[in-house]
Amino acid sequence: MDLQIKELQFGVRDNVTIPDREFYKVVGEEGIRNMVSRHYDLLIESSIKKLFPIDDKELEQSKKNSADFMIQICGGPDYFNQHRGQPRMADRHKGFTITPEARIVWLNCYKQALLELGAPEQLTVSFWEYINIFSNWMVNTKDK
Repeated sequence: MDLQIKELQFGVRDNVTIPDREFYKVVGEEGIRNMVSRHYDLLIESSIKKLFPIDDKELEQSKKNSADFMIQICGGPDYFNQHRGQPRMADRHKGFTITPEARIVWLNCYKQALLELGAPEQLTVSFWEYINIFSNWMVNTKDK
């Protein structure tokens, strides 16, 4: 399966389409939590590891928060809203220096975690298309 990273214009927030609701039904909450955990494990070994907590407790909380968001966006329970309020993800990430290059690293780590999940191709592509566009919303600093 060939998941391409879209090159997007800095500061442009293209419309996102949420993942196919079947993704949650097929993968389930545990599958999404495992995928997100794997994603973070890859990130803390990547060139953008400085953007993520080094403390184990903080890292586990970040994994939980991110998984709650992904579960909710994929049609599962609204855990994120219950525990953290409205997502407003771009605002939540303002304190971090997120460049277009960091976005590519983040997406490549997600690609690996997503493909390891082994979901059907149509559902994998649906999730990928969502995070491909959504990730550009978090970019807040031009490459140097």
